[in-house]
Amino acid sequence: MNKLAVKIFLTYALLCFIWGSTWIAIRFGLESLTPIFSAGLRFSLASILILILMRLKNITLQKDPTSIRLYIVMGFFSFVIPFGLVYWAEQFVPSGMAAVLFAVYPFFVVIFSYLMMPNESIGVYKIVGTILGFCGIVVIFSDSFTGDLTDYLLGMLAVVLSGIMQAAIAVSIKKYGHHLHPLSMNFIPMIIAGISMIIIGILTENISTNRIDANAILSILYLAVFGSVITFTGFYWLIKRMNIVILSLLAFITPIVAVILGYFIYDEVLSTQHFIGTAMVLTGIFWANLSSLLKLRKGAIIKSIADE
Repeated sequence: MNKLAVKIFLTYALLCFIWGSTWIAIRFGLESLTPIFSAGLRFSLASILILILMRLKNITLQKDPTSIRLYIVMGFFSFVIPFGLVYWAEQFVPSGMAAVLFAVYPFFVVIFSYLMMPNESIGVYKIVGTILGFCGIVVIFSDSFTGDLTDYLLGMLAVVLSGIMQAAIAVSIKKYGHHLHPLSMNFIPMIIAGISMIIIGILTENISTNRIDANAILSILYLAVFGSVITFTGFYWLIKRMNIVILSLLAFITPIVAVILGYFIYDEVLSTQHFIGTAMVLTGIFWANLSSLLKLRKGAIIKSIADE
């Protein structure tokens, strides 16, 4: 296994853990801050940190028309609207159900990849693995399906739309953003997200209830540094090096990490369904990677995992 393969694997694992832990950090922060306003603070701080890193590394911001269009589209359709929809939906939809609904993301990555990138390998293994992984998420969070689902209709629709938007943006970045540095790719979209969500929060939320206490500060710092700068930079770095369908399966792993962390931090109960669902998700991910593993067995280089 060469150095690039190790770096890809470690980055993927790091993203799974950090994005799984952000649910806990958001939960801490919402004890003191209103949702949309806190998301605006998160992305505003993240954009400042990214600017500092770009200056230290002498990374310039690409200003060609394609890049500018991509920055603007990413700002609204990867950050402002999807995150706004999810934060808003959590008023109506239990977190477990939201995790299941957002798990449509890999399915739409498959669809958009097929429509926009005919050369991107999909294949039966990835489709079967995606379906099995989704079923595993449904099993894990099946306890969330209680009560009258019609009460959650708008919230459910909001989460699904968020997943669809994120899928479309991920495939668009894969196709059009190959020339962009992962840091510069984050900078403008996060500025747009930060400013927009602070304004939306001020206009639509009762920000007089906000408290700047330890919970708020630690939550915003963690979400900005780890949940935004590190994760999105790593994600965009991986987009250039991995098959987009395999990368999208992150959406199946992060809820499992959140459940495990909830067990250790909040003493939440782990039941049989959690173990069964987790086994299904891991089997699905293995199955989705099976074609690549078979190629490796035949002597193909590790980079085929990314470029098959």
